Amino acid sequence: MLALLEGLPAARDPQEPDIFCGACRALMDEVEYDVTKARQEKTKVGSFRMNPDGTQERRKIPLAQSEVFLTDLLDKVCERMNDYRLEEDPVTKEKTFKRFAPRKGDKIYKEFKKFYFYSDAYRPLKFACETIIEEFEDEIFSLITQEAHHLADTLCGGKSGLCETSTNRTEL
Repeated sequence: MLALLEGLPAARDPQEPDIFCGACRALMDEVEYDVTKARQEKTKVGSFRMNPDGTQERRKIPLAQSEVFLTDLLDKVCERMNDYRLEEDPVTKEKTFKRFAPRKGDKIYKEFKKFYFYSDAYRPLKFACETIIEEFEDEIFSLITQEAHHLADTLCGGKSGLCETSTNRTEL
C-alpha cells in the first residue's frame, strides 16, 4: 500500500509495463479530439463583480480554454477507455492501445451503438487513465491552454516520462 502512495511508477504493473504509456496516449488522444472540436466554439467568462457603472466584465474565450470545460472533460474522459483494445505488432512485438470504436460524429456510430460491449479488460487502462489525470492534471491543463501540439508526445514522453521517448511515432 505504501508503494502506491509514493508515486506513479510504483503503481505500474510489472506484468504490463506498457499500460501506463498506452493509457497516457489514449487519454491524450481523447483530450486532443475534444479540445480540437471545442476550439471552434467560444464561451463567456468573467466575474460576478459589478463595475461602478453597473456592468460586469465578461469576455469570450475559446471553449477549450475554459476551466469548466477542461474539468468536465477530465472527469469523464477515462470512461472512454473501453473504446480501446490492446494490439501487438507482429514484427516488433510492441504493444499499443488502438481505438476500435467509432466516435459520435462518425457515419457508423448509430449502428455500432446498437451493440453492447462489456469487458473487464479495459479496467486496468481506466485505472491508469485516472491515475495519470490525478498525477498530471496541472500539466494537462497547461498544455491545453498553451495550445500545444502533439499532446501525447509532449505529456507521455516528455513531462511524465511514462513512455520511452525513442518510440517511433509517425505523423499521418
